[in-house]
Amino acid sequence: MNHYQILCTFQGNGAIDVYKKQPNTQLSFDDFNQPVGLTMNPENRWVKKAELIPWIDLEEQYASIFQSKTGNVAKSFRMAFGALLIQKEYGYSDEETVLQIQENPYLQFFVGMPGYQEDKPFDASTMVHFRKRLTAEMLNEVNEIILDFHEEEKEEQDDDDSNDDGDSSNKGTLMLDATCAPSYIKYPQDIGLLNDARLHAEKIIDEVCKENNIKKPRTYRRRARKDYLSIAKRKKKSKKIIRKAIRKQLSYVTRDVRYIKEMQKSGIELNEKQTRNFDIIERILEQQQYMYDNKIHRVPERIVSFHQSYLRPIVRGKVKAPTEFGAKLDMSESDGFVRIERLSFDAFNESEDLIPVIKRYRERTGYYPERVLVDQIYRTRDNRNFCKKYHIRLSGPKLGRPKKDDRVDKTIEYKDNRDRIQVERDFSLAKRCHGLGMIRTRLAETTFSTIALAIVSLNLSKIQRNFLRALFDRNFRSFFRASSI
Repeated sequence: MNHYQILCTFQGNGAIDVYKKQPNTQLSFDDFNQPVGLTMNPENRWVKKAELIPWIDLEEQYASIFQSKTGNVAKSFRMAFGALLIQKEYGYSDEETVLQIQENPYLQFFVGMPGYQEDKPFDASTMVHFRKRLTAEMLNEVNEIILDFHEEEKEEQDDDDSNDDGDSSNKGTLMLDATCAPSYIKYPQDIGLLNDARLHAEKIIDEVCKENNIKKPRTYRRRARKDYLSIAKRKKKSKKIIRKAIRKQLSYVTRDVRYIKEMQKSGIELNEKQTRNFDIIERILEQQQYMYDNKIHRVPERIVSFHQSYLRPIVRGKVKAPTEFGAKLDMSESDGFVRIERLSFDAFNESEDLIPVIKRYRERTGYYPERVLVDQIYRTRDNRNFCKKYHIRLSGPKLGRPKKDDRVDKTIEYKDNRDRIQVERDFSLAKRCHGLGMIRTRLAETTFSTIALAIVSLNLSKIQRNFLRALFDRNFRSFFRASSI
């Protein structure tokens, strides 16, 4: 199934970009024009990482999303993907990423520039367009292309295993687990959300009155701000004080919403941004009023951030953060590499993903896994019956009360628990070193692409580490044989 859904890319000025297809030759280190007086090291990690990526295949996939034949020439895939990968590797801002590429010849080689230059390769604002073009669906396909390229090279090197091609029995281990990629937002509080809604409603009223030359209605904004600060600056807040403050803010927001609706009835139309913000204001007001009237703290599709209204609370039950605010992802791990199996801002039951993930594993490899390592939430009756049908060993104890004569193999149980830690290591590595621990993008689509890019970056680091380890092993064996002679 083709996941590419973007047909053409629009810049901020409304112009359509046209893609100039790159030549069918991959830029090598010898082709890079080095500055006079500088001798670059061909063993640099960014030079080696560039050799591990099939740029030509990825350029062809990237070119397919540009349908227009006229317009500004877009940057190449290597430039876009390379810049985002550098940013993900170091955690730079958009401006700092451009400056680092400008100052570092190795990074310029990695993004596909023909030679070293002192000028900026592109403006920092272009990074936003890169994130919009490289969607999560596209980056998932990029991840598959890179892993397939690596697997083909591995099969060419492992000629001794070619006699097992006809074996259709279960092979390999599949691990599956879910986590949350928290977004960088302030901790949501009802009083804070209502204050944000009030401020944006007052801004809409001011803009509409100025554009249409009408008198501003009385909004009591000074009194509303004073009431908000009186509760926000308190160190200790009782339930009674908080409820009284929420009631006041609800009245202020309700009055502002009524003014805006009266303006709309009089024939005044809001622009696109005002309409979007007003819709968020109404939803926050409706949710907060419902929770206030019913004296509860939960509501379906609860908004936790005004500027990122798509975020939802994800209850994880962890000691450090029982509730996180971001996207929830279900991630699988097989043969040492990870894939995003499901990504959503809404909380979901990850046990529903086990059977589809096993089927996708079979489509990729041609056989079912020998064992599946998961935690307790995946061990439902349907999942157990499916694994039993296809002779897949599902980790963990059986359902129900243990039988009297049932003996548990402690060795297998210990080995499963030990091996399943690998997926937890992947989560930790992705959050500590590849930017999955705190997502700072503001748009929903760029948040998804940032999460998908973190997984691609994690896999590339694993491929590079495996390559260096294999190179060291070959050199060590050659040295040992030479010294023994």
